[in-house]
Amino acid sequence: MNKIALLIGDELTLVERSLINTLASHVSLINKVGSYIIASGGKRFRPLLYLLTAKGFNYRGSDNIPLACVFEYIHTATLLHDDVLDHAEMRRGNSSANALWGDRISVLVGDFLVSKAFAILVETGNVQAMRVISEATTCLAEGETMQTVRGGDLSLTEKEYLQIISNKTASLISAACQTGAIMGRATPGAEASMRAYGLNLGIAFQMVDDTLDYVSDNMKFGKALLKDLQEGKITLPLIHTMERASEQERAEIRDALQQVPPGAEQAKRVVQLIQKYDGVDYVFSRAREYVRLAISNLDGLELPAVKEALTAAANYVVEREW
Repeated sequence: MNKIALLIGDELTLVERSLINTLASHVSLINKVGSYIIASGGKRFRPLLYLLTAKGFNYRGSDNIPLACVFEYIHTATLLHDDVLDHAEMRRGNSSANALWGDRISVLVGDFLVSKAFAILVETGNVQAMRVISEATTCLAEGETMQTVRGGDLSLTEKEYLQIISNKTASLISAACQTGAIMGRATPGAEASMRAYGLNLGIAFQMVDDTLDYVSDNMKFGKALLKDLQEGKITLPLIHTMERASEQERAEIRDALQQVPPGAEQAKRVVQLIQKYDGVDYVFSRAREYVRLAISNLDGLELPAVKEALTAAANYVVEREW
């Protein structure tokens, strides 16, 4: 990550300032809630990937910082909406916006952030970027809806899970990388490679994030342990376990998921079964496969420093301390 900071650290600092300054609503509560959720932290992973890719194709135009903000505004809006859907009380180690201001305000501020993102996007005048980002936002909403519809559904397959996370997470990460290539006037082949890099990286990112639900230190990641399980979300560690468990063990898991949230003993038993069938190790192994696929798309990049930084960003997804 130090390599990345050396390349785009100054630009990331400008993004941080611009995220707050660009909110600029005449409705003070929107500024207050928006500033709260943006200032609460986050990895700025999508702006980071956009900036790196744009640098990789030598884009130095005036739209660089605004476009980086577009990706963070859209991502932040999804967090606000997710927390309402999940009745979450914590976000990034702090009280969630809906816990402080209620569901209605959180949804409306999320809507404002999406609108602000597209207002910025229109000002760039780049039709290709508009198309890519609007398509990604559509996919994102579809993915979230698919996940909600299949909540608690233990018949969910790995293929279906991959479709959900490709839409809800990987689509925006992929769009960030593709947009960087577009702004740098990359060849169609190079643009497609960066799109594929982002898609595979986004899949790995969500796989690891879902797995951290079962193993992470919640104080470190700002996410309560077993949060997904308590909400009835079916993720890959559980899918892998269901495919290998005995009929009696599958019945135990089904009984636990019929209650939302499951009881403490039932949740503990589900975790024991995931451990028994190496669910966590399996998912990390699959995530590493997608990271390798992502990195294989970087061969066409001409700037070694950017290629190295994007490789480091990909490896960070599976190597970060947990």
